Amino acid sequence: MPQPNSPRGVLFLCVANSARSQMAEALARSLFPADVRVLSAGSAPSKVNPFAIEVLAELGLDLSSHHSKSVQTIDPKLVDTVITLCAEEVCPVFLGAARRLHWPIPDPATKDEQLPREEMLRRFRTARDTLRARLAEFRSAEFGS
Repeated sequence: MPQPNSPRGVLFLCVANSARSQMAEALARSLFPADVRVLSAGSAPSKVNPFAIEVLAELGLDLSSHHSKSVQTIDPKLVDTVITLCAEEVCPVFLGAARRLHWPIPDPATKDEQLPREEMLRRFRTARDTLRARLAEFRSAEFGS
């Protein structure tokens, strides 16, 4: 049963809305109560990273139909909790009266094309597993389950 002030709309933000926030959105949808609206966006949306799609598929979650969205397209009235996921970069700003949490998770993506595929998968799995653990803690604290 949800706590009295449990969030009804949670927004995950990072810069590109391609990896961390996309993974957080999919994981939260699988962990949170069905009546919680879960969204993700970024300040400079690009495209969903294929490694994010792959490592979530390992958990049975499908990101293949997801697309990157701009934070400017999110209606502030739909969000009462914003979780920023930026670590080394400047996080997007979300205008609205939402409660703000910051979970600095290093960006698993890199422009270094020399990085082997297995290293990229390791980086994305680490981010995914970190997010999953944080989301499970958040679920327990906010929704009592």
